[in-house]
Amino acid sequence: MSITQVAIDRTVEIIRHRKRDYGHAFLSPAGQAVLGDLAKFCRATETCFDADPRLHAVAEGRREVWLRIQRHLNLSSEQLFLLANGKLLQQSGQSQEDTPNG
Repeated sequence: MSITQVAIDRTVEIIRHRKRDYGHAFLSPAGQAVLGDLAKFCRATETCFDADPRLHAVAEGRREVWLRIQRHLNLSSEQLFLLANGKLLQQSGQSQEDTPNG
C-alpha cells in the first residue's frame, strides 16, 4: 500500500467516525429538537442576504455550519471524502467556487 493510499484510508476512517458521531448527536429525539432550533438560527430555508455586509457574513457563517451538519447526516462517508477533495463538486458539474467548503 502506498503512502498516498494509507493517507486516503486514514482520512476516510476519520470521516466515517465523524459521520457516526454526527448521527449520534443529531438523530436522537433531543438531537432532532436541537436541529429544529439550529434550522431557524442558521437560516436553513431562507436567504442569508442582508444589506449590511457584516450581518450578511454572520448569516452566511451560520448557514455554513448548518450545511456541514446536513452533509454529515445525509451523505455517505465516501461522498464526504470526495466533497472534501473537490471531486464530488466536479462530478456534479459545480465548481469549487459554487459551494462552501465541505
